[in-house]
Amino acid sequence: MSSDKLGTSANYKRQEQGYRDQALKLYPWICGRCAREFVFSTLKELTVHHIDHDHTNNPADGSNWELLCIYCHDNEHDKYTQHAKYQTDALSTNNDQESATYNPFADLKSMLKK
Repeated sequence: MSSDKLGTSANYKRQEQGYRDQALKLYPWICGRCAREFVFSTLKELTVHHIDHDHTNNPADGSNWELLCIYCHDNEHDKYTQHAKYQTDALSTNNDQESATYNPFADLKSMLKK
């Protein structure tokens, strides 16, 4: 396996910073799982998660990314580790955990009229 796939090469680090910056411009600074809001001083705790777990799949529209806090990101990857180790169902969604419902653009039209 290449060091780019493992995330250890200098080239990968440059790419990661590029898509992280892009994702932070595209999406509101809110964790997609727990809905925790972030400000500039805590932004280092907000990470970019690749939905398909392929870190080389970085479409310009951000369709393979979601912003997750470090805790939810670790939990998301731990599901796949547990699946590999114990053959659990890592792909099923956790029904007792609600998705984030915050919509920063919900009232945009009325805000623009002001």
